[in-house]
Amino acid sequence: MPMHLTHELRARGMGTSEIRRRVRTGELHPLRRGAFATEPDEGTARHLQLIRATLPSLADGSVLSHVSAAVLHGLPVDERLLDRVTVTRPSKGGSWVGPQLHRYRTPLADSDVEEVDGLPRTVMARTVVDLARCGDLGMAVAAADAGLRTGVAREALDEQLKAARRRHGSARARVVVDLADGRSESAGESVSRVAMWQLGMPTPELQFEVTIGGVRYRSDFAWPDLGVLGEFDGKVKYDRLLRPGESASDVVMREKRREADLRAAGWWIVRWTWADAIKPERLARLLRPALERGHPQPAQHRLRSGTSPA
Repeated sequence: MPMHLTHELRARGMGTSEIRRRVRTGELHPLRRGAFATEPDEGTARHLQLIRATLPSLADGSVLSHVSAAVLHGLPVDERLLDRVTVTRPSKGGSWVGPQLHRYRTPLADSDVEEVDGLPRTVMARTVVDLARCGDLGMAVAAADAGLRTGVAREALDEQLKAARRRHGSARARVVVDLADGRSESAGESVSRVAMWQLGMPTPELQFEVTIGGVRYRSDFAWPDLGVLGEFDGKVKYDRLLRPGESASDVVMREKRREADLRAAGWWIVRWTWADAIKPERLARLLRPALERGHPQPAQHRLRSGTSPA
């Protein structure tokens, strides 16, 4: 969405009263003091504009980090945190939080910083560990999973952990990196996995493949020794399952046929949504009965855990 600064609008002949009028009528949407958008975008799109509106006012040496760097890297973030730009200044002294800016003061090595499209940001491995030290556990694991999935080496995360060992939240970051698994394909799957870990449930196999009558099916989670498959249901997942020329209803019907085949073969299938994943007690009510009453599946129905789609 296009962004305009106050001085640009004034240069076009708009006075204060005209700018206020356009805000009232919805022609302009305030991003921060002195910056307006012409479209009412939300989420990460609005945050990107907020970054560009904020950057000129930052002190030299400020680097986009944490949530803002995650947005730039395409990592999943908690959308409740998108109202503030997050930056790090390479020094010591804690953090400061304002209405639209969260500033950290933490040492930054030259190798921790890169510039893309004129925006200085922390590299992905540093961003993942910063989020792991400071953010929600489930979303921190989701970011770490996405980082591994898109090519960040686990060794790079370990190096960042080593550099951060004396910083606040370093022990928590170690837990996040230990839990991270690049086979998780969405934030919902990652958050679900963290909830299972918190609940003390058996560790599932991820992206587990089953073959029935020559047809190969894949599930997000599997406990093959208990005959249980788990599926996180989310809009993004169904969008990903769309094939050329298909509608959403086609995907739903195909998923129903898939589930019928799996159930007929003796698998117990449990489905849940984001609302369940973020409330471990709700996920427990869905999963525990299946895990406690499940039964092993014949070996011929199993393939393996993997990353290739079914």
